[in-house]
Formats: sequence, C-alpha cells, structure tokens
Amino acid sequence: MKSAERLCMHISIDGPAGAGKSTVARLVAQRLGYTYLDTGAMYRAIALAVLQAHISSHDAPAIAELIKKCDLQIKTEIDGTNKIYLDGKDVSADIRQQAISAIVSDVANYKTVRDVLVDKQRQMASHGSAVLDGRDIGTVVLPDAELKIFLIASLAVRAKRRNADLQQSGEKVSPEQLAKAIEERDSKDAKNTYGPMRAADDAIIINTDNMTINQVVQKIVDLSKRP
Repeated sequence: MKSAERLCMHISIDGPAGAGKSTVARLVAQRLGYTYLDTGAMYRAIALAVLQAHISSHDAPAIAELIKKCDLQIKTEIDGTNKIYLDGKDVSADIRQQAISAIVSDVANYKTVRDVLVDKQRQMASHGSAVLDGRDIGTVVLPDAELKIFLIASLAVRAKRRNADLQQSGEKVSPEQLAKAIEERDSKDAKNTYGPMRAADDAIIINTDNMTINQVVQKIVDLSKRP
C-alpha cells in the first residue's frame, strides 16, 4: 500500500519531439489510473489560433492580445486521450499538422502565452494524481513532481516516428525535411527564454531508441512504485 505522501502523485515526462512522450505518458496514466495532460497540445492549439488569425508567429503584441480571447478546453476521453477544444471546436487533429510544428516553438516562447498555459496546467494537475508531458514540466510547471522522466532518442528514430504519425493523418513530408525541422525545433526549444527544454537535475533519463512503447511504459510504472 502506498504511504500517505504518495496517495497523490505527479509524474513529469519531458523530452524532445518524437521521443515518445505523449503516447508513453497517456499509457502510464492509464495503467496507474491517473489523469493525463498533454501540455504540448495546449501550445499547439494556441499556435493554430495564431495561424488561423493570420498573425505572424513573431508578432508578440498580437499574440498577447489573441491569447486573452482564446477559449481553450481540454477534455479527457474514456481511453485516456486528450481532446483539445479551441473556441468550442475540436481541434485535436488540426493541431498535429506540420505547419503547426513549424511555429509552435516560437509561440511557446512568449511569456504571455506561457503564463496563461502554465497556470492552467498547474490548476489541472492540482486535482489529483496526474501524468503531464511536455518540455519543461519537471523544471517549471511541476518542479516538485515526485517522479521526473526525460525521454530521449536519436534524431533518425524521432524523424521516423514523426513521419509515421504524419502519414497516418495524410500529410507527406520528406524524411530529410522532417529531420531538419525536428533539429531546428530542438534548438529553439532548448533556447526558450522562459522554459527551455532540459532535464531536471533529479530527472531519470531514458533512451527509447531500442525500447518498445510497452517497455518504456513498464519502466516508468515500476519507477512510480518505488518506496
């Protein structure tokens, strides 16, 4: 039986694009009976709003005004997945476009955007045990999380995984373009002013290159049950 201090537990899963964060985090939450929150999807939703409003991702004042008007809602489905609603519309599929991936790091680097979304993420996590995945969960959003994981994988593996995701949604991007885009995003995320992508000092780093999703999930579940 878990001790009193572990009755409510938060797990942060950070790492670069294509490392497997979202799938792993959702399955870990499902296995443990925790709430799952894909924080990256929240930034993607704002990036979609920016795109739809024909605002440049470098126009800080316009984005600051835009986020004040955005109605962003996250709902958890029976299977544990997150449905993302922007101004009442389900945009869960729309936010996965490569066009969104190209600007989301720029959008996420604005303090006005981060202040709104980090506050919302903390509020959602405060209701009980939860698994959150993103870039800065263990360092900024939930620095006191009981278990912090940082997933990594080689650029080639991550590009292959991302390409498979895009093909499922009908998008076609050359492997070379995709690898370059991921590399550029890694650089932007690592240099983010307000929440740079990095492993927390007490995070456990897991290389997923030669692991199946189930193996990664099992490792994290096992770690969560340590005394």
